[in-house]
Amino acid sequence: MHIPDFILHEATSLLDASRLLAEHAPDARVLAGGTDLLVDLKSGRDNARHVVSIRNIPELQEIRVSDSGLTIGATATVADLDTFTKSLPPYRPIADATSQMAAMQIRNMATVGGNIGSAVPCADLPPILIAMHALVTLESTNGERTIPLEDFFTGPRATVRRDDEVLKAVIVPAPTARSGSAYERFALRDGNAIAVAGVGAGIELDASDTISAARITMSAVAPMPCLVGSAGEALVGYPFGEETLEAAAAAVARAAQPICDVRGSAGFRIEIVDVLTRRAVMRAYELAMEVAG
Repeated sequence: MHIPDFILHEATSLLDASRLLAEHAPDARVLAGGTDLLVDLKSGRDNARHVVSIRNIPELQEIRVSDSGLTIGATATVADLDTFTKSLPPYRPIADATSQMAAMQIRNMATVGGNIGSAVPCADLPPILIAMHALVTLESTNGERTIPLEDFFTGPRATVRRDDEVLKAVIVPAPTARSGSAYERFALRDGNAIAVAGVGAGIELDASDTISAARITMSAVAPMPCLVGSAGEALVGYPFGEETLEAAAAAVARAAQPICDVRGSAGFRIEIVDVLTRRAVMRAYELAMEVAG
């Protein structure tokens, strides 16, 4: 296999990238780290004739934190995000995903925007980011729009991004005072393996330590990373305990739509996602209690 011929365009700004994408749509793709796109081109999954590189747009590389939250530029690498979030306790749950993704060489190249924008069902960042109420910002020559991350995906490798839009940033609102999040995944081996199943959980507690809000997400067991509303509803209004864990896990298992492949059967994946949900919710609850003091 070889990479087919394509025309490479080096964008110098977001507006330049948007213009190039619009000019060559629908036969143009965005290049950042290239760890997904170049594989797709080489394997024949994609045959785009135009590739627009956004690697040299400085504002897309930034990761910054403020009182309102964390802003992650689309071309920030997974390794950069891992290092950044490990030093920030409110956002450390993101490192549950970044620290387990692929091998270090890939983490040094793969970008946050690529992991999200490729809309691969088994991507690791979407579950924890959705659990933490993340938003994505898209920009084009027509302006900017910001949407909840859970509304970004429409199916396997499909999103609401228009042909002329560039995924600019991911915004994670500052966690509330009595909240915690966690991500759990299962893979067949460490390092290079993609997730067989993944679950993200976000928990908020009221003054009596009752669960007042909950967001449970899943990946690799559905056509796209998604929020499981019924699982969150099973937790809200109850104190943490075995019954609530069981109800949330059962809700995720019912919502799962796993496939059978060489990494595991559908039945195996459902059993795994049940266990991962329990672990993620428990860890999120423990963090929320720790933060609450």
